[in-house]
Amino acid sequence: MGAENAGGQKDPAVWARGLTKRYGEFLAVRGVDFAVRRGECFGVLGPNGAGKSTTMKMIYGRTPPTEGKLRILGMDARADMRRIKARIGVVPQEDNLDPDFTVIQNLLVFGRYFGLPRRTAAERAERLLEFVGLAERREARVEKLSGGMKRRLVIARALINDPELLILDEPTTGLDPQARQLVWSKMRELRSRGVTLLLTTHYMEEAARMCDRLVIMDQGRILAEGSPDQLIEEHAGPWTAEILLPPDRHEEARRLLDTGSRDVAGGRKREAIRGWESAEDRLLVYTMSAEEARAVGERLRHAGLGGAGFFSRPTTLDDLFLRLTGRTLREG
Repeated sequence: MGAENAGGQKDPAVWARGLTKRYGEFLAVRGVDFAVRRGECFGVLGPNGAGKSTTMKMIYGRTPPTEGKLRILGMDARADMRRIKARIGVVPQEDNLDPDFTVIQNLLVFGRYFGLPRRTAAERAERLLEFVGLAERREARVEKLSGGMKRRLVIARALINDPELLILDEPTTGLDPQARQLVWSKMRELRSRGVTLLLTTHYMEEAARMCDRLVIMDQGRILAEGSPDQLIEEHAGPWTAEILLPPDRHEEARRLLDTGSRDVAGGRKREAIRGWESAEDRLLVYTMSAEEARAVGERLRHAGLGGAGFFSRPTTLDDLFLRLTGRTLREG
């Protein structure tokens, strides 16, 4: 079990201060601070090259930190990584299963890496195959499995040592919706058992559904941290007015809304506009309520700026992510 602090509380599952990773002159992670509480699902989001996978690799010991402090399950990542690895599970981005082994053999061989007695490994392997829905494929070769089955087998393999912390690096990338839903279901079940989940993902729906808290990274730095709802309210607004409008008319609409938001009627602003953003042929206006979002649309329509259409909707984590990290496509 993890060490307890002076107040009798367990240390965080992961605690980082000034965590930095440098490759030559390139800073992949730039002095980040965060803490993952025991028993929660904590997400790390970011565009390509943000530093999220490098951060995960430092946590599970694939690469050492260049600077800063990193503690995992109450242990120092520099001095105690061997003990840390015995108590964590890792689901990497790639399906690095052994193609020469059957499904059950992949689990049994991996169990030996942790020094599990043969009988213990066999019992756990059978339970885990039931857990991930692969019991009927126990003797199948890995190459015969679908992509979703392989991801579930990788998750089962990561659980063979009964970890306290499970690190999932983009666990559902490339899966069809049905397979993704099944993986989400297994993740929720693990969290209900008290396993701490540390998740990176490109899917905003996945982060919104699964994460109790998350950080958004870009260019090696943390831009924001909190629950999905807290971050949406803090950095955008709960409701969005989405107006289909040619880009050359966005500035005109912004000026109109900016002027209107300063008009005071009865001691209050006409609309509580939290911000706006141009998104190609759309103008997104963030507000605090559905009523205020509809009012924005009505004002623009009456001014002849309704464009090709308008609708109001709840602000999503996609909106927040793009608002913080930008809308430019990044390769790599």
